[in-house]
Amino acid sequence: MSDPQINGAEQPSQQASSLPMHVLAQYVKDLSFENPNAPQSLLPNQPQPQVNIGVDVQAQMVGEDVYEVTLQLRCEARQGETVAFIVELSYGGLFQLPGLPQEHHRPVLMIEGPRMLFPFARAIVSTATRDGGYPPLLVNPIDFADLYHRQGGAQAAAEQQPQQPPF
Repeated sequence: MSDPQINGAEQPSQQASSLPMHVLAQYVKDLSFENPNAPQSLLPNQPQPQVNIGVDVQAQMVGEDVYEVTLQLRCEARQGETVAFIVELSYGGLFQLPGLPQEHHRPVLMIEGPRMLFPFARAIVSTATRDGGYPPLLVNPIDFADLYHRQGGAQAAAEQQPQQPPF
């Protein structure tokens, strides 16, 4: 006979069924790769590009208990003052939050949603840069909890600032 509890812990099959979020779909919403200075930027002995990466996360309700989370990555590589390449990716996912209290929706969507989408978005960016003639760009893992808390803190600080009269 199978015991659902082993030393007070649930078995893995029961843990998986109790997750508060279901992934319904994942998809590329928009993808752009620009290689404005090719082939000069691909010639031998070019300086190593300096890469800047921007991240944004958005969430919106699209149906009853169904939400779209969009992870946006913008990667710009420069060789000195010259742009080597730009990759812009908007990667979306549809998530369902059955039985999760409303007050937990935003943090779950803004932290767990992009955390689930990130590995797929990272692979797309890597493939795009490789196919553009560069070594694959491997975006470092992102701490979406920290990003959420920093954005929340900045938003709360902005709301506490006194409103300036228009000039």
